[in-house]
Amino acid sequence: MAEGNLLFQPIKNYCSHTVATCSLNDTVQNVAIAMRQRGISSMVVCEDSQPVGILTDRDLRNKVVAQGVDPAIITAADIMNAPLITVDEDDFIFEALYLISRNNIHRVCVVDKDNRLTGIITDSDILRLQTHSPQKLVRDIEEAATINELKERHKQIQGLVLHLVGTGVPTRDLVTMIAHLNDQLLLRLITLLRAQQFSDLTDRFAFIVLGSEGRREQTLTTDQDNAIIYDDDLTDAEINRIVSFSQALIDSLIEIGVPPCPGGIMAKNDTWRRSYGEWNEALKKWLATPTPENILKGSMFFDLRTIYGDPKLEHNLKAWLSDYFQKEKAFLVHSAANAVRFKTPVGFFGRIKTERDGEHRGQLDVKKAGIFAITEGIKALALEAGITNGGTRERLHALVKAGMFKQSFADDLEASYNFLVFLRLRCQVEAIRANQHPTNYITLAKLNHMEKGRLKLAFEEVDEFQEFLSAHFRLHLLRR
Repeated sequence: MAEGNLLFQPIKNYCSHTVATCSLNDTVQNVAIAMRQRGISSMVVCEDSQPVGILTDRDLRNKVVAQGVDPAIITAADIMNAPLITVDEDDFIFEALYLISRNNIHRVCVVDKDNRLTGIITDSDILRLQTHSPQKLVRDIEEAATINELKERHKQIQGLVLHLVGTGVPTRDLVTMIAHLNDQLLLRLITLLRAQQFSDLTDRFAFIVLGSEGRREQTLTTDQDNAIIYDDDLTDAEINRIVSFSQALIDSLIEIGVPPCPGGIMAKNDTWRRSYGEWNEALKKWLATPTPENILKGSMFFDLRTIYGDPKLEHNLKAWLSDYFQKEKAFLVHSAANAVRFKTPVGFFGRIKTERDGEHRGQLDVKKAGIFAITEGIKALALEAGITNGGTRERLHALVKAGMFKQSFADDLEASYNFLVFLRLRCQVEAIRANQHPTNYITLAKLNHMEKGRLKLAFEEVDEFQEFLSAHFRLHLLRR
């Protein structure tokens, strides 16, 4: 999050609401004792529940100790700083920062509209907020020394996303940030495991991520989708160490808080841990038999991205896939048909249809309604064009350069994709804040009039794109 966005947040969301107070008539000695017991450096002086001054450890040094005054005699009213500088709880953080800077002080009291004390915010608090950024979190991840610390960092990633949504940060930047932070978490975990348990592990393998993680398009419901590729000529002992490593890695990810894949697409499972040659043979079988299961597995695998290890294994497989799809299109035709299969939920007269009953009544699955068609359709077109790297946006731009789309069509499709992802992410954030499990469902009634209009336009773009896919891959022939 840009610091400017943070500084325009209300103070009440970030100030400390636990404030130590004393009365005007409390002796300085008693105030000093209370400050020492609580381990604090200031005390707000109140009269009739309203703050009137502040007494700091500097006042104790300069006005009492240095002057040789008996602290048992004088009162807080005698040495407090008054009038007190306060800020309204609904004011922005930058206003508190301005008052602190303008008056050369370290803290300001926060009051409500009735001038009642509700909190306190210090220059250190603001500094910590400003450094609570993706960059700071990356450093914290890199310095984590235990699984428990990484577990805390995983929670902080979610907390950062919860905070950033609605602050003006573009959705595409948020999604990219989530991917980068998750990458850093994975890399740090692998580094710790290798140092602590697997120092003898061969370097001739690659740990890869798949699906949305491979495309760097994760939101807040991402589970594990990963695999391992290793060289063909490893010894049995080296392979056994990779097996042990993959089991420790996946189990540690689960312990950190990354859910296991319900479909078992994880490197600890034999199906998703193979030598290069074995992966080549598996891909040949999937591609030759485009069943729904093989389409799902193949589509997931085509987004492979190396997180750790030897990148040439990924590059060689992608080169092989690119060559294959220049000659054989059948699998891509079936993949495109799968993307077209999910129709947008728009009925007669442009009415958006939602679930009629069950736990998702009044909601719609925005992934099935549009996101899936865009990501899978763009992937099929990109593979046909020999484009094997990047996520949906990068592939879309590459397809424009390849002459597949006009720029205006790509811009509209990308805008629709961004809006659908934004709605999904926002609803996931709302679910987490309400202590509910985040899903791909959005509640139509929570959208305002303009958002519903934009949603209809997005679905129109998806419909147009699906028509393009149908014509391009001649899906009408497949249906016969």
